[in-house]
Amino acid sequence: MLTLRLRLRFLLLPLLLLVAVSSGEASVTDLPTFREAPAFRNGRECPKTTWSATDRTHNPSIIHIAMTLDAIYLRGSVAGVFSVLQHASCPENVVFHFIATHRRSADLRRIISSTFPYLAFQIYHFDPALVRGKISSSIRRALDQPLNYARIYLADLLPTAVKRVIYFDSDLVVVDDVAKLWSIDLRRHVVGAPEYCHANFTHYFTQRFWSVPAYAASLRGRRPCYFNTGVMVIDLGKWREGRFTVKLEIWMRIQKRHRIYELGSLPPFLLVFAGDVEPVEHRWNQHGLGGDNLEGLCRNLHPGPVSLLHWSGKGKPWLRLDSKRPCPLDSLWSPYDLYHHTPLISDS
Repeated sequence: MLTLRLRLRFLLLPLLLLVAVSSGEASVTDLPTFREAPAFRNGRECPKTTWSATDRTHNPSIIHIAMTLDAIYLRGSVAGVFSVLQHASCPENVVFHFIATHRRSADLRRIISSTFPYLAFQIYHFDPALVRGKISSSIRRALDQPLNYARIYLADLLPTAVKRVIYFDSDLVVVDDVAKLWSIDLRRHVVGAPEYCHANFTHYFTQRFWSVPAYAASLRGRRPCYFNTGVMVIDLGKWREGRFTVKLEIWMRIQKRHRIYELGSLPPFLLVFAGDVEPVEHRWNQHGLGGDNLEGLCRNLHPGPVSLLHWSGKGKPWLRLDSKRPCPLDSLWSPYDLYHHTPLISDS
């Protein structure tokens, strides 16, 4: 009987974690544990450089990457970091800027430090109160979490010496040298991302939006270009100068009052940036591998080369693998999974 109870406990642990985190009651014991990643070192061709959070000047040799950290997506974040380091030509020149809520930041720092002992990183406190009064419910609960909106505040959270950053979602892996993405020329643009310019914007906004002339006019004359905000190269200097956080917040407040869209943090970005984004090769965001936002069905890769695999949508590879019902492409994510599986206790 005792071994049966232990077995049931281990089988139910992922579900208990999800319930605890969703209710805001997760503790350090609820967080997953990970194997230590190998040390990735620079080659001889890499410039010698170091980074500190107190640096006041811009260092062009350093690649800055921002990601969020939370309990539910931590396994995906760790896999994403591992994938970047494994394929980077100069891994010691990559600095990660993690955004987390204050309640979990100490626990998350410990986990990142023990999993990546050689990683240069900083954790920043994101106050959920910044957006809690500006968020309305969307078609999927995960899209309503305050950290999903943290990308809007990167220019405020990161040091002013950080002039450019790559933002990555926590459900992707990089299979190419991130320096290639980092080096794109943004020209006059604030944001660079893979874009798709045959979008139908009527799918992203409600009838209420289109019935108000002032709202509909905001998209008039602009190229109908969709882009996924899970992969963006951002000029933080131009962002700060243009006060783009305020511009996005204006649309969030309108949404809260009049419900002009249904899909999380993407529509405000489209309203502010659509048609004015520096196009990046599609290989840098093979998105949608998590299926749609309702069922999360399996999907195939888009035609063309691949530098980044992105499980946007409801289906996450670690959940499908653990449930023994993976999609074929989930096997491309599993080599980067550092999760330390707890073996079941034998009946014998």
